[in-house]
Amino acid sequence: MRVAGEWFFADHTQAVCAMLTDAGHQALFVGGCVRNALLGAPVNDIDIATDARPDRVMDLAAGARLKPVPTGIDHGTVTVVAGGLPHEVTTFRRDVETFGRHAVVAYAETAQEDAHRRDFTMNALYARPDGTVLDPLGGLPDLIARRVRFIDDADARIREDYLRILRFFRFHAWYGDPEGGLDPQGLAACAANSAGLETLSRERVGAELKKLLAAPDPGQSVAAMEASGVLARALPGAAARALPVLVHLETGWGIAPDPIRRLAALGGQDHADRLRLSKAEARKLDHLRAAMGSDEGPAVLGYRIGAAQALDAVLLRAALMEMPPPADARDAIARGAMATFPVKPRDLMPALSGPALGAHLKRLEARWIVSGFALTRDALLADTPRNGQE
Repeated sequence: MRVAGEWFFADHTQAVCAMLTDAGHQALFVGGCVRNALLGAPVNDIDIATDARPDRVMDLAAGARLKPVPTGIDHGTVTVVAGGLPHEVTTFRRDVETFGRHAVVAYAETAQEDAHRRDFTMNALYARPDGTVLDPLGGLPDLIARRVRFIDDADARIREDYLRILRFFRFHAWYGDPEGGLDPQGLAACAANSAGLETLSRERVGAELKKLLAAPDPGQSVAAMEASGVLARALPGAAARALPVLVHLETGWGIAPDPIRRLAALGGQDHADRLRLSKAEARKLDHLRAAMGSDEGPAVLGYRIGAAQALDAVLLRAALMEMPPPADARDAIARGAMATFPVKPRDLMPALSGPALGAHLKRLEARWIVSGFALTRDALLADTPRNGQE
């Protein structure tokens, strides 16, 4: 079996390989680029494993007129920029001692040794510069079966880095067989070690969960997280029940996956802080939660929070109630989003000012909304008080 693809045959990719092989070193594509190429999925990152030591990689890259960047040289990784694109070149490694995310590693000579320190069998696939696939740990059958399985002992792999618990569910959401369920041994190990999630930084947990929720259909993975106790550890108070309904509605309405929308469907508290959401993400989550709990119709939501978030809120309400959204929701949202309140503060001055001005504007706006955004400026101003009197 061989890998192929535009990324593989690109001049910059082959140049990095030739830099190593011409000097007598191994150059093996590894991890996501091999996995995705075999699945026919897009390849975004190119990782190359080699027996050359980092200092040697730096020298060879400079000699080949490529740009070496010591991004992780202490851990054996040099980023080689070729054709304006980064290629991570990492020396074969083997674990000497592991504790949490950190590990004492030693350089290794073979891909077989290097493969044993990776997380899942489908990520321990290598490919030579001619595309020939190397499978030192039997990961190819797992990939073909869409089975996410830890390498060797699942407990040991998780204790090396507790983020692998979340990665297990994320990889199943993206690459697993939706009909086959999750690997029982891996699921049991995640449940047994779930307390380890408390040791991780909130940034790492947030980034991983957003990647999981961005999958086309993460419903089965999130349900398994809930059943195993992992969801309660990562997102206290969250529940998976509404997520499959939301995914179904998104598909039917042609709406792309959105992690924040799906996070709102899970419920729970303190997500912005617990997951270190950006200000924009936290603001969107707050708006969606408020809209979900309000009694405002689709048109008013479109006016209040814009078409995109209004549609999110309508779908979320429907998912929580397990019923279809209103058939005319799109049109109503669009009508509200395009509506502009015709009265400005200056229209009420100087007759009104201060709190009285604000209160009257709100009353006029409420009348305008009840009218279906139909009342004109003149009709609304006919109700304007004179000389500061209501």
